[in-house]
Amino acid sequence: MNKPKKSKSEQPMLLLSDQICFPLYSAANAVTRAYRPLLERLDLTYSQYLVMLLLWEKDGASVKDLGTRLYLDSGTLTPLLKRLEAKGLVVRERSTEDERVRVLNLTEQGRALQELAKSVPGNMLCKIDLNADELVSLKRLCGKVLSNLD
Repeated sequence: MNKPKKSKSEQPMLLLSDQICFPLYSAANAVTRAYRPLLERLDLTYSQYLVMLLLWEKDGASVKDLGTRLYLDSGTLTPLLKRLEAKGLVVRERSTEDERVRVLNLTEQGRALQELAKSVPGNMLCKIDLNADELVSLKRLCGKVLSNLD
């Protein structure tokens, strides 16, 4: 016995084209790929670049703070930080205020890399090709999604 067909509005939303997650996922991957050639000149991966951005903002940040701000657990963050240390860009040390806390300090080489990195944001804006209002809206909406899901 055949069951009657459900109308499209009654069918579960299991079509890829109906998913909100897929364009977000695909856009995030595309953005990361677009960064790749810009970051190759700096000898950084995208994740390493994010860590360096935070350290250029606040040298001496704790490993815990970096993980929180980047939404990375220690199992992901620790190897990433070890690679940055092996490249001579950062030094992991104990905090002078609390020896249980690990902090990351930029080396001279890490500070010098900031000058080379200054062209990256502008180059990415050209690749993304959205106007200022669209960029502000996109950033705000991504932040709202992240906040709601966190």
